[in-house]
Amino acid sequence: MAEDTEHQFWYNMRTGAVEKGLLSPSIDRVGPFSTFDEATHALDKLRANSAKWAEDDAADDR
Repeated sequence: MAEDTEHQFWYNMRTGAVEKGLLSPSIDRVGPFSTFDEATHALDKLRANSAKWAEDDAADDR
């Protein structure tokens, strides 16, 4: 069953806008998110994931 991308939210990295559906090119957007609020906080989630991955990599190097 295909995802219903038209009813999901995306964060546009170029404009900083939250979009519903696939409005902008894939290179500019991250997601999908279930809600507008989740998409609004996309950068926070990306930063948190990046920090965790960096910690994991550092632990693996020990």
